[in-house]
Amino acid sequence: MKKSLGLVGIVLALVTLLVGCEKDITVDLPQADTKIVVQGSIEPNQAPLVVLSYSAGYFDPADLNALANSYVRDAQVKMVHGTDTIPLEMFCTVDMTLEQLLLTAQTLGLPPEAVLGLGVCVYTSLSPQALGMAGETYTLIVDKDEHHLSAVTKVNVPVPLDSLWFASPSGNPLDSLGFIYGNMTDPDSLGNAYRWSAKRISHYPQWITKDTYLRGQQKDLAFISPVPSVYDDEFFNGFTFEFAYYRGEIAFSDKFDDHHEERGFFKRGDTIVVRGCSIDMNVYKFYKSYEDQLANQGSPFASPSNVKSNVEGGLGVWAGYGAYYDTLVCQ
Repeated sequence: MKKSLGLVGIVLALVTLLVGCEKDITVDLPQADTKIVVQGSIEPNQAPLVVLSYSAGYFDPADLNALANSYVRDAQVKMVHGTDTIPLEMFCTVDMTLEQLLLTAQTLGLPPEAVLGLGVCVYTSLSPQALGMAGETYTLIVDKDEHHLSAVTKVNVPVPLDSLWFASPSGNPLDSLGFIYGNMTDPDSLGNAYRWSAKRISHYPQWITKDTYLRGQQKDLAFISPVPSVYDDEFFNGFTFEFAYYRGEIAFSDKFDDHHEERGFFKRGDTIVVRGCSIDMNVYKFYKSYEDQLANQGSPFASPSNVKSNVEGGLGVWAGYGAYYDTLVCQ
């Protein structure tokens, strides 16, 4: 009993000592400089589309009002192609055509209705000179107050897909859910890189019992890239190779097939437009580092890294896409 009381006394003394040594420590985190983030793209026979927003601090508000106020308006934006300098005009959602709205949603990775509600403004041009051409290089220049940005990208020549097909990963031909498989031949030159996306243009049936508001609607209004969506030819330069991709989803989607057993799968009966893009290495490095961060988010074992932007004086990406389109019916 005496030994036990003595042991308890020692423990209490140690606890009192440790509590008495506690000290509040305040760490002053440096205020990050606000930068402009570029989300821009150009592809053959398409006008450039550029969305600008201000970067946010880690502890800044992240609600819809803050997001709507983050978009940059009234910047001076121009695109340089050879000896031509083409000014890009600002168009906000109230002035956009349906095609422009869908392209903006695709660029931002948001549902079109969210883009409309946020009042997003984009910079583009209606001039025929602004249409992208394969094999050409384009420079983007942005000036807004004290911010001065520039970025260069090349619209590579599209690399066609040799074949596409739909199949279940289990190999069971009776399964209604599956992935898209394909073959492509990589040019015999190192440094080729690609990005994949797809859009289901078939419609939800009238008899669906979940999310009945979707009845009769087209399944995807914009092209959606899964994560990961990019790859390079480091291991298959000059070869014909087979690949497979699952179905991506738009951020904040509340559709039943993005949250239940159909998540990530295409479905028998779907009609899908596939978009395979040849991209330059700087665009590849941006998306590779960005998607690595998304995949490692929250992992205590992930190595810290920064997204590799191709924008000088800012953040984000100015991407040239050598886009090739094909249509697949899942049977």
